[in-house]
Amino acid sequence: MRRQSLGLMAGLIAALWAAPAAAAGCTLGTPGATVRVAIGDTGRSAMLHLPSGFSRARPAPLVMLLHGSGGTGKAMLESSKLATAADAHGFIVLAPNAGIPVEKGFVWNIPGVPSVTGKMPGAEDADDVTFLKGAIDWLAANRCIDRTRVYATGLSGGGRMSSWLGCVAADRFAAIAPVVGLRAGNPLATDRRVPDPATCQPSKPMPVIAFAGDADKTNPIQGGGAGYWQYTMATALGRWSDLDACRTGPAQRDIDEKRYEVRYAACREEAEVIGRITRGAGHVWVADNDAMWAFFAKYRRR
Repeated sequence: MRRQSLGLMAGLIAALWAAPAAAAGCTLGTPGATVRVAIGDTGRSAMLHLPSGFSRARPAPLVMLLHGSGGTGKAMLESSKLATAADAHGFIVLAPNAGIPVEKGFVWNIPGVPSVTGKMPGAEDADDVTFLKGAIDWLAANRCIDRTRVYATGLSGGGRMSSWLGCVAADRFAAIAPVVGLRAGNPLATDRRVPDPATCQPSKPMPVIAFAGDADKTNPIQGGGAGYWQYTMATALGRWSDLDACRTGPAQRDIDEKRYEVRYAACREEAEVIGRITRGAGHVWVADNDAMWAFFAKYRRR
């Protein structure tokens, strides 16, 4: 009996020691507010928005928001209005700056593709994929996020970067949602109208929802635009459907009088590949944030 009592006491003491750490949970930021945070020991920062109903004891899904070429995370978060959707649906938003400085903003390092300055990223430039993976690890170590529910979206150059993450970091992201910048690998060196299969080989099926405007002159859905990236949105969607082994599609339907959708379905691991196009819209944030989250919410990493 005495041995049993001692065992119970030892267990109680251990529980008391463990309780404060377990109860503390995520201590970053302020629910309902956006703050700038330093990402671990990377020397880089990002804007962090915790949803208004965030429970520090319960890790939340994460949406990584990537700005366009020459932009900043702060400006992207403001213009996308994604914080409002985060408050409504309970996800965290992290909006970092890219690793290559340019004028008053930054450009993402996508290996093998020149930036808007025409310069090819080199060994001296920041490795943005490694940085973004590290940001996920840092948020998880701080008990803020659910690792199985991490998603990426971005505008223009950030759309290309979120596409790139789908190609090379499928083990970290449950789904992606590029905006006016869907890609499926770098363009083939000998024909920039098609993607190079060798540059996009995800380790698992990647659910994709992409948004664009049919009057976009910067990244036209009909192809063309910047000389270093010429293939069409339909080509990119088709390539993602091949990567995900989709068995049906493309099926097109009108969502409303302003928007229509192209969908591939019956893909491996229940993935889908969807393109949503807004008629008459240009090179702007055309994403329906609620529809984006509804798509994300269906998926988590296995």
